[in-house]
Amino acid sequence: MSGKVSILSDPVSADRRTALGRFLLIAFVALFSASLLQAGQAKPKKHDMRHEIFDLEDAWRNAVLKSDTTAMGALLADDYMAITASGMLQTKQEALANMRAHRMHFTVLTLLDRKVRFYGKTALVTSLAEVQGTTPEGDISGSFRYTRVYVRDSQGRWKIVSFESSKIRPPIEHKKDSGPSGE
Repeated sequence: MSGKVSILSDPVSADRRTALGRFLLIAFVALFSASLLQAGQAKPKKHDMRHEIFDLEDAWRNAVLKSDTTAMGALLADDYMAITASGMLQTKQEALANMRAHRMHFTVLTLLDRKVRFYGKTALVTSLAEVQGTTPEGDISGSFRYTRVYVRDSQGRWKIVSFESSKIRPPIEHKKDSGPSGE
């Protein structure tokens, strides 16, 4: 022998190489398995989410028609804020109290022209509502446009965080201009 020590024949280095090889193999298998698991848990498709939001819109409609405060309470986020058609701000607690006291009574609530747009964990719904109903002040029947905002909470449930409605008024007919002299 020449007295030279070969690294390849060193039993300690061979054990280290084997251990390193096993470690790399285990790491590769773990990463590959994690990517397969993640692929198996695909994000919900927009079509599925749209269907989910339409179902929630129907649940909201039914809760309003039946004055169901339990169902409505489950739909509204704790920090819910609405702007009513009369321009008043309304919290979740106020909305539920008004529903309990039957301050608004709806006999017809038809939702038309619904559109949903998604922005991450937020869904924005616009719609046309044909309404027949009353309040202590009188009849509130007519056509309304509204915007409702849903946000997915930490448990993955959609909650209504905001609502705004506006009554659609008939177009104003303009009288013919009779000229500067009023003739």
